[in-house]
Amino acid sequence: MSLTGTAFLLAGVAGALPGPAAAALAVAGGFALACVRLAWLAGAATPPDRPALPDHPAPTGHSESTDRPAPTGHRAPTGRPAPAHGARGLAVPHGATALGPRTGRRARRAALSRRVAAILDGAVLVAGLTVAVLPLSDAAHRLPIALAGLCLAGALHVTALLRLPGRSRLSGPELVRRTVDVLALGVSLVFGGWMLLPGGPVPAVAAMVAAGGAVVLAVLAVAAVAERRRRPGAARCHAGSALTLGGLTLLVVLLAYGAPDRALPLVAAPLVAGALLTAAGARRTSGGERPGRDVAPAAWPRLTAPAGIAALAAGIHLMTAGEFSTAAMALGLAVVPPIMAGELLAAADQRRRVQRLAAREAWLRRRLGPDARAAEPVPLTRAELVRAMAERSGGALLVVDLHGTGGAVPEGPILTEAARRLRAGAETQDLVARLGDTEYAVLTDRGPVLAYALGLRLLAALAEPYPRPGGLARLRVSVGLAETSGGDPEDVLRQADLARRRAVQLGRDRVEWYDAYLEEQLVRRLDLERELPGAVARGELDLVYQPVVALADRMPVGTEALLRWRSPALGTVLPAELLPVAADLDLTGEIGRWVLDRACRQLAAWSEGGRELWMAVNVTPRELAAPDFVARTATALAAYDVVPERLVVEVAEPVVGAEPSTVVARLAGLRSIGVRIALDDFRAEHASLAQLRRLPIDLLKVGPHLVGPGGDGQRPLIDVVANLADRLGVELVVEELESEAQVAGARRAGCRYGQGFALARPATAERVEAWFEEYPSTAR
Repeated sequence: MSLTGTAFLLAGVAGALPGPAAAALAVAGGFALACVRLAWLAGAATPPDRPALPDHPAPTGHSESTDRPAPTGHRAPTGRPAPAHGARGLAVPHGATALGPRTGRRARRAALSRRVAAILDGAVLVAGLTVAVLPLSDAAHRLPIALAGLCLAGALHVTALLRLPGRSRLSGPELVRRTVDVLALGVSLVFGGWMLLPGGPVPAVAAMVAAGGAVVLAVLAVAAVAERRRRPGAARCHAGSALTLGGLTLLVVLLAYGAPDRALPLVAAPLVAGALLTAAGARRTSGGERPGRDVAPAAWPRLTAPAGIAALAAGIHLMTAGEFSTAAMALGLAVVPPIMAGELLAAADQRRRVQRLAAREAWLRRRLGPDARAAEPVPLTRAELVRAMAERSGGALLVVDLHGTGGAVPEGPILTEAARRLRAGAETQDLVARLGDTEYAVLTDRGPVLAYALGLRLLAALAEPYPRPGGLARLRVSVGLAETSGGDPEDVLRQADLARRRAVQLGRDRVEWYDAYLEEQLVRRLDLERELPGAVARGELDLVYQPVVALADRMPVGTEALLRWRSPALGTVLPAELLPVAADLDLTGEIGRWVLDRACRQLAAWSEGGRELWMAVNVTPRELAAPDFVARTATALAAYDVVPERLVVEVAEPVVGAEPSTVVARLAGLRSIGVRIALDDFRAEHASLAQLRRLPIDLLKVGPHLVGPGGDGQRPLIDVVANLADRLGVELVVEELESEAQVAGARRAGCRYGQGFALARPATAERVEAWFEEYPSTAR
């Protein structure tokens, strides 16, 4: 609960506010927030599945001229950090597709997630309204209102929970265990409620609601714990529903007993917590929950939970009432049989698991002889690995993923040899498990340093060539590492898998260690992948503009279009994060077309006012390589009647070095229609200076580091670059100018144009236009 809600609750309990009003005010904020979140999920059009992490580094060529901090793994081409305050817009091939067609299964899952969110939204709204109308009703009508709200909210919650995505059918033994657990917890809750009710006659409504509520709470609590590992989102929804219905049940009981008004605010805490937990669970399920085939169910304290509840309630009753009635004693003893049955079932399950492992080991030894361990590189499944991790108090877990060339799945014989190498590289006491077709795990009791060394050895062994008919094959290997430290096995397995994903994202053939920051990055990445599709259609993209000025008189000569994504869920997202995700989701075409169209439209608007400026738009390697890029650019210019010379296409110098022939041909095509070219992120190395002569460029953008004094008394490097640019007829633009000293140094070096925070910050079109009004119109 928020501080405001807590204050209203305390005011109601203390009698400073009427009880019903205090309860309504205490839950208002939390329920409003939960309803808004659920309503947004119900109307969201984004796909629920989260695409896989990228298998290649982020594209280059979109670093902004100022403010350089950026997330790990997305670095600018020159080695300096990627931008934190924006990057340039991009133009993309007209023929590029946006997001590939979803399968029918994904579409149905998305629709189901939205329907479930809508039903949960209704359930939360009903619970909130039930409390909200209490201050507006007289005392005689409050109990019927609360009872109706409980019934309707309960029906909606049950309907939504039964429709949650990913629910699997329970096997016979699982159903028996679940029933016994529910029975034990339900009886203990009924006994606890009976002990805590005031003495004397029990109102019929209170008795029925308390008994029914205890059973429902038991079902929801057991389901929440059982699904905690396999479906964490569903588990949160179950727990949230339990708290919400528990709060409404308490409200009905209080009203049935005619409790004083100052007791009513006590229902606020479970109601608000339940609403927010339900919204959090619905958001998690909207991302698509796919339980693994061998994920073990979470352990349920089938002995301690029911026994603890019963013992606590009995102790409170003994202190307050002093004795037990015959009915209370019978109900208390009824808790024992289901608890004992649950323990017997658990012991039988453990015995069967031990027998299966022993039988499998004996079969392998008979079939493969004394070298069975070396010949059969993988005696464990995922479930067996999880149980083995639970029995160890320390060590580390390595998750190993194998990739064929070009992302192809390695052939069977190659995988067999890879598994043999994996087993041979591990120590005798290490456990090896197979998690998927090309994914393995190694559980070791070594410390962090030795476990990392083991990962490097396995990486080297698995990366060696594999003989096959017709030649040799090679595999790409990604290794994720996490410490066990006695933690929850499923959490450790998830952490090691996140580290493996990070290794894939950074280019493979590496070992990555899990830490909390890595998880934050990957979760952020998954959020971006979920929210970005449809951002253009929803009108969430925006452009800001940073002026380029003449250093001699500080007159504006042009602007650079900088892309922003104003996401309602994630806030403002900068291109350093946006562009790599867009590339992996195949959305650069859609975003690039929007950027080019918006930039040309804004340039046309400024030109109508008599101000002749250029507009710079950056392009990615994929855009530049498209065969129709030049024709599409010409179409955009014609659509807004923009003079081609006023459009500047920026391309990063490392991009040119990657595919010089294709880039040169495309740049020449742009110049043939009158569009000017700018070479960004110029590094001024020997190779860079040598290839400048054959590039069809008009502007050369350099960083402020070139403007500084030369080493050992030599002239600044900018003098060399300026001399070459002058001979080639190319204008220099110094970017990232963040101080007056840098501006003065660039001007002394003979640079004509400058860009950076010291001259003008990026701003919206309206603010840039107002800034323009301070200067007379000048053609440059």
